[in-house]
Amino acid sequence: MTAERILVADDEPQIQRFLRPALAAAGYEVIEAANGAQALKAAVTAAPDVVILDLGLPDMDGKDVVANIRAWSQVPIIILSARDRESEKIAALDLGADDYIEKPFGIGELTARIRAALRHRIQMAGGQAQLSADGLSIDMVKRVVTRDGAALRLTPKEYDLLVMLAHHAGRVVTHRTLLTSVWGLAHGEDLHYLRVFIGQLRGKIERDPGNPKIVRTEPGVGYRFVGDED
Repeated sequence: MTAERILVADDEPQIQRFLRPALAAAGYEVIEAANGAQALKAAVTAAPDVVILDLGLPDMDGKDVVANIRAWSQVPIIILSARDRESEKIAALDLGADDYIEKPFGIGELTARIRAALRHRIQMAGGQAQLSADGLSIDMVKRVVTRDGAALRLTPKEYDLLVMLAHHAGRVVTHRTLLTSVWGLAHGEDLHYLRVFIGQLRGKIERDPGNPKIVRTEPGVGYRFVGDED
């Protein structure tokens, strides 16, 4: 079996020295890039399975690298950056990044995120029609949602919101992406509206809506659907 290729685009030598052996020990082939131009070239020539990308590259902003890759590829992109401002996270995710991890970080968390990204890539390629999470089951063909075998009654918008999150299971979906995808461009800034619907949805699908296990909040950024495989 061929090892999955991980492209690490980061200009900090200590990060590369840390990640290279750690990812190799986890069974991955590591490709390194020290700037945005090298990252874009490697994304084309090396065909990585996952891209780990720092935003603070010396020749261009990492968000520009995300936008460039997303113009032609759906390869999973995990941002690994010291930038902790919510606006940076939101911008990177809205441009098409799949996940965001702040420095300093633990290798266990990073490899778990990589595994999740690889699973989701396979699932999306196969057009997965069913998802499950904590006793919840979503049949996207029949448009049926059940908990522990009992059908749940969701409104059309609640269902659309749930499916939007489920399609990106394990990944952060920003407030704006959810609002514009489910309600349209005119509602891109209606954050209170979204919170109300998330509350209603959790009230129907979560065992304990006050301590949600399925639809998790990413403070200031958006929400994440956590399935059984995440």
